[in-house]
Formats: sequence, C-alpha cells, structure tokens
Amino acid sequence: MSALNQKTINSNVNFTGVGLHSGQTVNVCIKPSEPDTGIIFKRMDLNKNNVLIPNFSNVSNTSLNTTISNEFGVKVSTIEHLMGALFGLGIDNAVVEVDNEEIPILDGSAKNFIEKIIAVGFKLNELPIKIIKINKKVEYKDGERSISIEPSKLSLDIEFELKYKNNLIGNQKNKVNVYKDDLEDIFNSRTFCLYEDIEAIKNNGLAKGGSLENAIVVNENEIMNEGGLRNSKEFVNHKILDCIGDLYTCGYRLLANVKCSQGGHYLTNQLLRKVFENKENFSIVEIREKNLPHSIINKTLLRSIA
Repeated sequence: MSALNQKTINSNVNFTGVGLHSGQTVNVCIKPSEPDTGIIFKRMDLNKNNVLIPNFSNVSNTSLNTTISNEFGVKVSTIEHLMGALFGLGIDNAVVEVDNEEIPILDGSAKNFIEKIIAVGFKLNELPIKIIKINKKVEYKDGERSISIEPSKLSLDIEFELKYKNNLIGNQKNKVNVYKDDLEDIFNSRTFCLYEDIEAIKNNGLAKGGSLENAIVVNENEIMNEGGLRNSKEFVNHKILDCIGDLYTCGYRLLANVKCSQGGHYLTNQLLRKVFENKENFSIVEIREKNLPHSIINKTLLRSIA
C-alpha cells in the first residue's frame, strides 16, 4: 500500500471542550472507520436517528458556523474546524461520536484536533483514494461577496480576500496550495469577532461559550487577547481554514482553484450546491500511482492529499 490508499486513524481520539455557541460541555471521540465509508457523525446522547452525514446538502445553518442536520431534525453544529483538520490530514474515513449538538471550539482553531490526531497515527487500507476533479468554472455571488471554483490539474489552490471596515483587520488576502504549502498558520488561526458585535451575537442565542480562550476579540485597534495574534494574517487564514472544512462537505478532497472575496460558510455551501446540481461540472476520480504524478504527494503530514 502507498500514500495513495484511503486512510483512517490508528485508534480513538478523544476531546472534551465547550461549545462556542451552546456554552455546553461536549465530549467527542473520533474512531477509525472502514474503507469507502467517509466521514460520519453520530450523536451518542440520542438512542435513535442519530447518524449524520457531513454533506453540503445536509447543511441546515451557516450563521457563524456550519451546522448539519438529518431528516429527523437531529443536528451537529460548528463542524468546520474538525472537518478542516480531517481534510488537511487526509483522513478519508472516520466516525465522529459526539454527546451534544455542537463540536467543541477548543482554542478556536484546528490546532488541537491536528495535534491529537497526528499523535495516534494513521492506518492505510487497500482501496485507492477518490478525489473530485472540477471540470467547469462555477461562480456564486451575493452582492459584493463572491466565490468561484474552476479546474486545476494537480492542486487545490484557495485564494481568499477579507475586507473589514475595522482598521486593525482591514483588507487581508492570502493564497495557499493545500497539497504543497506548509499549512501550520492556517490550522493554528483562530476564529475572531469584533467587540462591538458580541452583544448582538449573544442576543441571538449564540457565542454562549465564547471567551478570550477560544476566539480573537478585536476592540477598535486593539487585540484583547494576551499574546496578540499567532501570525500576521490570522484573520484571513482562519477564513481559509473554514473554507477547507466547508469544502470537505462535498465528501472528497478536490482538484480545483477556489477564489473567494468576503465569503464565509454560506457562500461556500451555495457554491457546492451549484457545482453538484450539474454532473458536467465535476468528475469523481480514483487516484492511483499510474494516473497521478508522484510529485503531488508531499511526505509532510499537513501537506498531503493522501
């Protein structure tokens, strides 16, 4: 077996933390899974109708997080950072057991997910990985905000532009090649908000578990968190993390060029819905060594599609 075979984890990975929006304590156990089963979420606090598939068509809410629901109304929210970690580490198959309706926010990034999953290691199986190849350019616009996806031969490139009236955040832009670049800054970048928006967010029943331990808070021209930013582009880098996690709700990793301006969970979900409504827009390809140049496979864990 090679790095082009499907991958799961060696053993269980456990997390305990608070839900960013619910404020409730949540326990998560990520378990190894069989080939061709994909990523599955399971609500362990419920006795039936508790399985959820993190597919774009099952996304039921995109307000400040990505929430999936099943046909019985059972939901799991704030899945995007964990999904981003699974994508970045090339995990094709896993069961995510959770005992509440929200994945814990931990430190507001994917850092803790990445570190704990790497610690248990990976298990390859005999089946080749599958990847979605974008065949045609597709765009989605919402006023001044926009996102597009177009064909790419051997990479997933994400270019993201962030525009804020706040002077400290301002306009930020970054571009990454997900399968080649060092993504440490992406996975370490935390969620953020403006201090002036906190009251309105909480009045909407959200961010009950939010704190300076799990989110960057910007008060005019000041970072309120001790230690400041982890990297100079942490705001836009976190948006790229969200985008990676949301893209994984297509079920596979991608070969594509993605460009987004002022986007978020809603735009990414709407783009995927538009892509997959027409079979001519994409192909699902089995990746074998004979049909993929080996140069695309980077041995570094955070840089591999496999």
